[in-house]
Amino acid sequence: MELLHVADAVSREKGIERDEVLVAMEQAIQKAGRAKYGHEHDIRAEIDRKTGEVRLQRYLQVADPIENEFTQITLKAARKSKSDITVGDFLVDDLPPIDLGRIAAQTAKQVIVQKVREAERKRQYLEYKDRVGEIVSGVIKRVEYGNVTIDLGGRGEAMMRRDETLPREHFKNGDRVRAYIYDVHEEQRGPQVLLSRTHPLFMAKLFAQEVPEIYDNIIEIKSVARDPGSRAKIAVISSDSSIDPVGACVGMRGSRVQAVVGELQGEKIDIIPWSSDPATFVVNALAPAEVAKVVLDEDNNRMDVVVPDEQLSLAIGRRGQNVRLASMLTGWDIDILTEKEESERRQEELRTRTALFLEALSVDDVIAHLLVSEGFTKVEQIAETPLDELAEIEGFDAEVAGELQERARIWLAENAAKLEAKRKDLGVTDEVAALEGLDAEMLVKLGEKAVKTLDDVADLASDELREIVGESLVEAKANEIIMAARAHWFAGEDASPDNATSPAQ
Repeated sequence: MELLHVADAVSREKGIERDEVLVAMEQAIQKAGRAKYGHEHDIRAEIDRKTGEVRLQRYLQVADPIENEFTQITLKAARKSKSDITVGDFLVDDLPPIDLGRIAAQTAKQVIVQKVREAERKRQYLEYKDRVGEIVSGVIKRVEYGNVTIDLGGRGEAMMRRDETLPREHFKNGDRVRAYIYDVHEEQRGPQVLLSRTHPLFMAKLFAQEVPEIYDNIIEIKSVARDPGSRAKIAVISSDSSIDPVGACVGMRGSRVQAVVGELQGEKIDIIPWSSDPATFVVNALAPAEVAKVVLDEDNNRMDVVVPDEQLSLAIGRRGQNVRLASMLTGWDIDILTEKEESERRQEELRTRTALFLEALSVDDVIAHLLVSEGFTKVEQIAETPLDELAEIEGFDAEVAGELQERARIWLAENAAKLEAKRKDLGVTDEVAALEGLDAEMLVKLGEKAVKTLDDVADLASDELREIVGESLVEAKANEIIMAARAHWFAGEDASPDNATSPAQ
């Protein structure tokens, strides 16, 4: 019964199942038994769960022919002991109880401790694997090179790496700390519960604890952007029109937001109303700077934001912090321009487009300016626009529109022929020219950068390809082109699997 009392005590103290402790004891006794009678024998130990009696037994499997004389026995020999035994059955011999010597007892203790530790680790992993995304509280156990080990109160330990702590935040043993569980995974030395105080969702969870409306799902946190320890932006929206989401998060006299700021070592927090309209959302996110105009480029997920000259430094923020956080919050690439810079850019674009139409269409300044003011940016647009729409432009008629389209088509054909000839002179192969998504002008730019074959294109990264051919090629399309160029690397692998070799071979 003493073994059962020990198992009960360990089970209560370590918080693991009693049967797991008894299994560990059985393995320890089994190990000691094999040390005494020979490791080559199949010796098993069993503890009676009611009486605590220990049974030590040797197992011999009936086999024909015999491959291992220590763990197997012939059918003829086995039937001397048990007449109805058959091949595959086990003949079990009881062994006398062993008196654990000092070495054997020490070995048994090590096995039990190891098994109990494994059970503890398994319990800790099962407990925390579904708690990713929660905030936990613990006591600092030790600090090594900035990495913090946290005691979670009898339920295991957690690790907070140096880069997951706030800047200028110093811990010492015994301090109590709150942090966010962002990952739990198993490693050879046990489960790793990884904590963070810099994770954007740590702030979101802190607000959920301070603001009942967030906990009740009346207010939703749509996105969070943080520069940990310095500044953050959080976008909120209310499902109840009578509740102001920003006011609810700020609280009476700022009590709610100040509680979060205090936990985050004084990190400044901008609370911003979320909007489904990207332009409105970006304008809100750049607060406190005022915005004069927004120009969207949805293809490249980019936005030009025009601000008054005196608002430029406020919009950009110290070391670009304000615009960087706004970009992270909204998911848009944001370029900040002053009204003067935007005006100069617009004038330059006007001059460039006017010059293009003057050269391509052989028209005067008045018609070229008219086309630019109507929003035409490329000669292709003039050639492809329906004739009746082109004729509706003030000062145009069907005859003028038709003449413009004819000149546009002639210029495009001549220009395409020039670019094709230049592409061939540069040595860009027909296989590259056949890649979908690359036009004649892009092919010439590739040739000028010595990108001439499918392998040359395949070796590029998407950002390198876009840098060569221009930002008009979106990243998704750039990736498609590169993957298409790599297709010949793998051609035939599926066709002849017996002869296929890996790229490394």
